[in-house]
Amino acid sequence: MLDLKIIPNTSNSSDFHIFFCEKNFSFNPEKLAFTNINYKEINSILFKNKNEDYFVFNYHSTRPKKIIFINQNEYKNNFENQNIGGKVINEIKSAKEINVIFSKEDKSLENFYFNFFLGSFLKKYSFNKYKTIFKKNENINEKINLLISTKNKNFFSKIKNDINNIVSGVFLTRDLVSEPPNYLNPQMFVNEIKKLSKLGLKVEVFDHSKMKKIGMNALLGVAQGSKNLPYFVTIKWKPTNSKNKKPLSFIGKGVCFDTGGISLKPAKFMEDMKYDMAGAGAVVGLMKTLALRKSKSYVIGTVALVENMPGGSAQRPGDIVKSYSGKTIEVLNTDAEGRLILADAIYYIDEQYNPEFIIDLATLTGAIVVSLGNEYAGLFSNDDKLSEKLINAGEIENEKLWRFPLHKNYDKLMDSKIADIQNINYSGGAGSITAAQFLQRFLKNKTPWAHLDIAGMAWTKKDLDIIPTGATGFGVKLLNKLVEKYYE
Repeated sequence: MLDLKIIPNTSNSSDFHIFFCEKNFSFNPEKLAFTNINYKEINSILFKNKNEDYFVFNYHSTRPKKIIFINQNEYKNNFENQNIGGKVINEIKSAKEINVIFSKEDKSLENFYFNFFLGSFLKKYSFNKYKTIFKKNENINEKINLLISTKNKNFFSKIKNDINNIVSGVFLTRDLVSEPPNYLNPQMFVNEIKKLSKLGLKVEVFDHSKMKKIGMNALLGVAQGSKNLPYFVTIKWKPTNSKNKKPLSFIGKGVCFDTGGISLKPAKFMEDMKYDMAGAGAVVGLMKTLALRKSKSYVIGTVALVENMPGGSAQRPGDIVKSYSGKTIEVLNTDAEGRLILADAIYYIDEQYNPEFIIDLATLTGAIVVSLGNEYAGLFSNDDKLSEKLINAGEIENEKLWRFPLHKNYDKLMDSKIADIQNINYSGGAGSITAAQFLQRFLKNKTPWAHLDIAGMAWTKKDLDIIPTGATGFGVKLLNKLVEKYYE
């Protein structure tokens, strides 16, 4: 993990140096005094190709071992600058400290510096709490200090604080999604959420008996095959003199492990179903970030936490349940369970809080991965303005969304002959769309609503510029930007 440390003078004791350069920069011994460096040689090739974002000089056995020059004249968008930060920090495989130097500090480049260092921090995430054997020089769990030599302490202190607010939320989401399912069952998830109370978040937990009393039977039906009891949790952030009277609502699907239930999944890759709670993880990470940065908006995060297991008391294909809304649901496939728990959550929040909008996040369908792969999350919405805001926020943060249609002809595919609605489209096709149509039926009011199907975005099996292999933390930056840009 990384940490920014602000120091008054340049430290030449570091083996690794990151040097931010302005236009027409000329490197000389006054900037960094090392006898083994051929300054003329560096200047002869440095950034001669104007498309270069950074340039690496390796010296291997001498000090410095590596100098990386950053072209701070490239006014790219946020995520491209984050990617540069991730790439640069990845050039340095093992270090205890890295010296950061500016040829000329430019406060107008605050956004560049912020996103560069944010990308560096996000790239240096690791989840290794269960490892006991490490490879040589793996540098696991060792803090790396970025030593910023500057006279503008307050300027970089603010950047550091802003970065920590976002990284803390993203890393919490990644941690939750990475946890093995024998640890992160619904009860343990609740315990993790309760830790956020110290940040000023109000956490309210409904247990099994409370949900049964108020009629959240769609959610309870999913959970009845597991010995681990379900929970329904609301997390509230309501600052004094908040910008909005009606809360902004974010709801996350929290299936802590999904076997498919009686409609059992294939064994191959079933281990991936530990991240079927990534929607809930994103909501919890978002709420942490909003609290840390003292958001001016009134926000409610909600997570429905269950396990979908094929126990002797498990829900059967063909069962009919009466949801919290009063609508009856024919369960044709127990592996279409996420929409069942979201149905109760959406109706409850819409009824109890009449929010400004409802946005739900869920690893809901495999069909969305067939459609979009691992580049976009699916967006389904009844509101054009909300969709536009979400797409714009996603473009800024490179957590991209692609909008799909909703239509009455898709909706009628979810009609049941013996109940109000069925939980899958038996005719086949349009699986992600019909899943969204199902959810839309559980809005009580005409509340602006968006459903984000993040099944292809919650986990990566390849190393990305600012995301190591594993949990991505998708959704935290996107929704934080939505709140910050449009509701504060």
